Amino acid sequence: MRLLIIEDDREASSYLSKAFREAGHVADTADDGLDGYALAREGAYDVLVVDRMLPKLDGLSLIRSLREQGVETPVLILSALGQVDDRVKGLKAGGDDYLPKPYAFSELMARIEVLARRRGGGAATEATSYRVGDLELDRLSHRVTRAGQEIPLQPREFRLLEYLMRHAGQVVTRTMLLEHVWDYHFDPQTNVIDVHVSRLRAKVDKGFERPMIHTVRGAGYMVRAGGEA
Repeated sequence: MRLLIIEDDREASSYLSKAFREAGHVADTADDGLDGYALAREGAYDVLVVDRMLPKLDGLSLIRSLREQGVETPVLILSALGQVDDRVKGLKAGGDDYLPKPYAFSELMARIEVLARRRGGGAATEATSYRVGDLELDRLSHRVTRAGQEIPLQPREFRLLEYLMRHAGQVVTRTMLLEHVWDYHFDPQTNVIDVHVSRLRAKVDKGFERPMIHTVRGAGYMVRAGGEA
């Protein structure tokens, strides 16, 4: 899933962002209501996680404005205000769910997954597994096999392979990988992608006659069955 966290507590925002990424999702952040509103309007997110008490534009006003603009992205409200009246106000403002602080991350994640499924689009209809030739990736079990042989991958390697397999047969550029796998919206001028692709290729293609991960010179990378690298 692609998530947007709108939270002014940077420590809490950093914790959530890290936890979502470790769970295999993409997480963007905003630390005030105006920036969050702009990102939510322009970005294609599966779920918004919105703190109620925000500088510049409070959470409820932000949600009302999004709904008035026709943005229907599901919203989960986080707030230290957890009384019934507070929850009712949040839902009436256009929120889809309301979770009082403090909360358990496992419950937050479960609620987000429910919202994404209810949406009926985006992550809810996204495939839970991918297959290219004899290479298979299961997103639910985080298991990768080739010709029935299990391939252990690190979390970042798994996300990289998942993105490549999701776009099997298509050229995936460095910019696409930076934005969707590393969550960078700029080129950090490092060889981080090349290093990870090299490691992934060593695990996925080693011992097999035909390579699965291909370098398209001057363009990017591609996963496809058979052919020359």
